Amino acid sequence: QEQLVESGGGLVQAGGSLTLSCKAPRMILSVFSGVTMAWYRQAPGKQRELVAEVTSGRITTYADSVKDRFTISRDNGKRMVYLQMNSLKPEDTGVYYCNTAAYGSVFWGQGTQVTVSS
Repeated sequence: QEQLVESGGGLVQAGGSLTLSCKAPRMILSVFSGVTMAWYRQAPGKQRELVAEVTSGRITTYADSVKDRFTISRDNGKRMVYLQMNSLKPEDTGVYYCNTAAYGSVFWGQGTQVTVSS
């Protein structure tokens, strides 16, 4: 099964910014505009948690911990979803994963590491 492909992670100081990108596979090209896209993250020793999602109608929701700091957006023509992260905190450190569901299957990426130093 093809995967989502994330990029853009890295090491940043607290207060800094990063933008994550996620490319959806060609196999969901025909339905991409109609699916919800999401970003999850997993910190060391913790469960994976939902960070943000954007619906086909571009309605967005965010975890309370990232509201007013993170912005999720999508470009249907490019099969891309983005996560703009501002005012980063050490507690934002973790592996960030892109996610969607289509054709009865759940798609994940391999993850991209974000490390925020204090």
